Amino acid sequence: MTVVDINIHHLPEDLFTNEKILNGFLNSAPRGFGEIARVITMEDGKKQLVLEKPKGYANLNYVEGDYSTEAKLKAMDDAGVDYGIMRVPVWQEWLGLETCKAVNDNAAKIVAESNGRLFSTACLPPWGGKENIYELERCLDNGAVGVQLACHYGQLYLDDEAFKPYLKVLNDKKVPVIVHHTPLPVEWKSVIEYQNFRREYGRIMDQGIAVGRELFSGMFEEFPDLKFIHTMLGGNWFAATDLLTPHAPKAGEAMQRLSTTGGDKIKQYLENNIFFDLTHPHSWGKIQVEAALKINGADHYMFGSSFPVFRSWMSQGVEFVRNELEISDADREAVFHGNAKKMFNLPI
Repeated sequence: MTVVDINIHHLPEDLFTNEKILNGFLNSAPRGFGEIARVITMEDGKKQLVLEKPKGYANLNYVEGDYSTEAKLKAMDDAGVDYGIMRVPVWQEWLGLETCKAVNDNAAKIVAESNGRLFSTACLPPWGGKENIYELERCLDNGAVGVQLACHYGQLYLDDEAFKPYLKVLNDKKVPVIVHHTPLPVEWKSVIEYQNFRREYGRIMDQGIAVGRELFSGMFEEFPDLKFIHTMLGGNWFAATDLLTPHAPKAGEAMQRLSTTGGDKIKQYLENNIFFDLTHPHSWGKIQVEAALKINGADHYMFGSSFPVFRSWMSQGVEFVRNELEISDADREAVFHGNAKKMFNLPI
């Protein structure tokens, strides 16, 4: 069965040796807001790019050598993954246009070297200026199959007015959008103390807030052709789907504490506009993933590994979906490749 991994991380292959690109990453992290970016040397001599927020609390670790064409293809071969879609993990929240151009150029190079097995998504600032739109068009002309966004930029989630010019372009061009989590939600102080809580649940919180704001803001009324694919199962959105869909009460109440209207619209947005990256699915558990596929529909989920956060996640995820999930062959095929092929119009 063909397997497409829609969550393969991409960083420039010369990130640690090209001073201009490295500084483009380091200097873009907003130190004034507590984002501390630095490079360290590991015991084996490899360099590592570390992001902390606040100082002393690591949220991102990028290791030299993990992002080459060869590393990606070898991992795919070992795991039984046929095709992959690349995106910049998290750092795109801050990157300036010139650094984005270098990132996109290297992604195109990797695509060309992969003999049709890897595809790219365009990385650019989301503010809609003409220079940014020119870069989007350049990437699409060069074969990018979608674009990537962070689920928030600074204090602003994607339902904010600031993103409307860019979202209108994406809507009009019908470009699918991968919405990657950021390391922490906007309100982050309650999750920082415990490492696993911070580095896993912080991302889940961020995605869940993002999906909720998109649904309740009604932004898809204005942009009905937007297709957002959220990581981390949309922040466990399957578990909140019924809870956060407004329901009319069956009897009169002394007061209305919750909105009882808009449920049909939310269901419509979930059906037409919101999709999910089945991020390293084995980590979530068999019961949970089967529930997600049943609640939101297997046609709304696409396999992703987050390679190379853990190298084993790709093979473990493939094994899990192939042999452990009790789902129909049609649903398995949709999750593994059918949904991605349709969403990104992949020539596979």
